[in-house]
Amino acid sequence: MSGDSASAIQRSQVDLVDFIDWSGVECLNQSTSHSLPNALKQGYREDDGLNLESDADEQLLIYIPFTQVIKLHSLLVKGPEEEGPKTVKLYSNKENMGFGNVNDFPPSDTAVLSPDDIKGKPIVLKYVKFQNVRSLTIFIEDNHSGSDITKVQKIALFGTTVETTDMKGLKKIEDH
Repeated sequence: MSGDSASAIQRSQVDLVDFIDWSGVECLNQSTSHSLPNALKQGYREDDGLNLESDADEQLLIYIPFTQVIKLHSLLVKGPEEEGPKTVKLYSNKENMGFGNVNDFPPSDTAVLSPDDIKGKPIVLKYVKFQNVRSLTIFIEDNHSGSDITKVQKIALFGTTVETTDMKGLKKIEDH
């Protein structure tokens, strides 16, 4: 791929926050007072004073369904230098995952975030692995300091929606 078409793809990506199905979003091991909307919802996630924090240990398991099929291009994860996320595993279209079975499945992609990345630099993913995404599971395995609390200030997903056939627009073919 030439540099021009790669940058054109980058430019055509949109923030997928408008396509999140909020009624189905889940986060395991989140602190009740520092929950996922702080990092994921528009407005909240722009405020560095608000964050998502893990509860019992450093791991977080986030499930994000979408209202339509998307192609995921990149991920932005922002967190503080010490407790910010380090190893982030992403799973496309895997439902009902928990801490007990998360390691039974190979991730669609794994990002090891540098201290520079968690300042808010988008991480480009293995695009071919995220072409028809109905849901995304994000497993934050550890943080930079090795402490029991992981803090996430912002999670943003960038990509495009997949043009789908409008089934209502198709005329029904009668059997004769």
